[in-house]
Amino acid sequence: MWRGLASSNSLEVAKFMDSIPIVFFAFKALVLGIGMFVAIKWHYDQERRYKNTELRAVLLTSAKVTLFFLLSALGLVIATFALAEKFGLDLTLP
Repeated sequence: MWRGLASSNSLEVAKFMDSIPIVFFAFKALVLGIGMFVAIKWHYDQERRYKNTELRAVLLTSAKVTLFFLLSALGLVIATFALAEKFGLDLTLP
């Protein structure tokens, strides 16, 4: 009598143990799917939020670099004419 009860109980445990990987895989797929959805949504929202700010920052940096280049070129032209005048070169236009 006890022997039959033990074999029936071990059969139920074996069936339960066979279903554990299926449950764990489904849970893992659900958690990873939710995580990927949240990560993609967060990145999309961040891109929309900072799109205008990034464009403004790029334009401001470009303006600063352009202004620096123009002032440097103007300074180089003035320094060239000053040095040429010091050496006595005639730079007048005909």
